Amino acid sequence: MTIPSQPQPLTIPPRLLMGPGPSNANPRILSAMSLPAIGHLDPFYLEMMDQIQDLLRYVWQTENELTISISGTGSAGMEASLANVVEPGDVVLIGVMGYFGHRLVDMATRYGADVKTINKPWGENFSLAELKEAIETHKPAILGLVNAETSTGVRQPLEGVGELCREHNCLLLVDAVTSLGGVPFYTDKWGVDLAYSCSQKGLGCPPGLSPFTMSDRAIEKLQKRTTSVSNWYLDMNLLSQYWGEPRKYHHTAPCNMNYGLREALALIVEEGLENCWQRHQQNAELLWEGLEKLGLVCHVEKQYRLPTLTTVRIPEGVNGKAVSIYLLKEYNIEIGGGLGELAGKVWRIGLMGYNSRPENVLLLLEALRKVL
Repeated sequence: MTIPSQPQPLTIPPRLLMGPGPSNANPRILSAMSLPAIGHLDPFYLEMMDQIQDLLRYVWQTENELTISISGTGSAGMEASLANVVEPGDVVLIGVMGYFGHRLVDMATRYGADVKTINKPWGENFSLAELKEAIETHKPAILGLVNAETSTGVRQPLEGVGELCREHNCLLLVDAVTSLGGVPFYTDKWGVDLAYSCSQKGLGCPPGLSPFTMSDRAIEKLQKRTTSVSNWYLDMNLLSQYWGEPRKYHHTAPCNMNYGLREALALIVEEGLENCWQRHQQNAELLWEGLEKLGLVCHVEKQYRLPTLTTVRIPEGVNGKAVSIYLLKEYNIEIGGGLGELAGKVWRIGLMGYNSRPENVLLLLEALRKVL
């Protein structure tokens, strides 16, 4: 075998990540992640896990005992949500209004669910009346919704959905990957039974963890299963014994990633959660105003736009991919392209976590002005 040439020390281009994720991390988070690793059953680490749970409960706005960080990205959280409460034959109703609704369908199908869907064009969301009609028609055990659809930039309102699910003995499962930390989210107030997110967007931490929370109603369904959870790694029966008493070994946790998450959550507490939400909204509105002045049109009606992620329609005659490449090459700014039905039709601009700052908005707008 040929011996490779001696690698040089690793260097990374100074990118400003303003796409759909990841976002740049606060230097304090990166500093925390560089601290020495310790054992995943070390008393200090177990104490830090308790801190992470308390901090996550604040950010999730919940009292749920089973609130943890899953070792894996947001898709692991999605998988955990479905794996623990779906039994073969369960009717699972999923609202599909973009790429990640389709991913929920795919995963639920793999766990043997009888999947039903309600659909909206990419750029719209569901009304409470539409969800009510679909629940009454399909009588699901679980309703799955994407609160912040990363592919379209749409926010799905959740007010009243939890009450509707309780009236029909149905669990409410919510994807909050692009909302947690940047968009108002009230787990308990809205009656959300299962929710998952990621570390690298609104929380402003590098990717690798999935914040997760599970209500007592969802735990009751888990405990009444007649079949084993089909995913050992994400089985909450096992993980709850690592994150709670009796602190049984389950897997080797990514300690340094959790150092970073702990600092990311601490920063939100220091700022104040409502202030954090307001900052994301204000910077998004600054972006929207600037885009309008450039003659660019947002894809989503303003009332339902995400402050964390904006989809911008690519003007007629403009090569969207070429613009993205030029921004990266000349300005070190990353923005995203469209997914699925919106591929080649929109740019996706993220303002998440540490990156949601006015100076970043103004820098991007000036770069777009020159490029276009």
